[in-house]
Amino acid sequence: MIYIFLGVIVLGAILASVRFLLGPTSSDRVVALDTLTTMTTAFMVLLGLLFNRYIYIDVALIYGVLGFIGVLTIARYLEGGL
Repeated sequence: MIYIFLGVIVLGAILASVRFLLGPTSSDRVVALDTLTTMTTAFMVLLGLLFNRYIYIDVALIYGVLGFIGVLTIARYLEGGL
């Protein structure tokens, strides 16, 4: 069952990568980057469950927080307010 979830996450990451590369506006690229960050976090959590290594879940939490801060920073820059 976990392998199906991993496959769905990989498929979604491929589609989000296409949006990141071909997005007509920079807002589309930021949303795609946020989606990739979320999918990577979910991927790490599933790997942690698959291998019974809970360090992956801790790393996924830190990665999720840093990704959120990065997307906020990019969005603020694109809005013009530093």
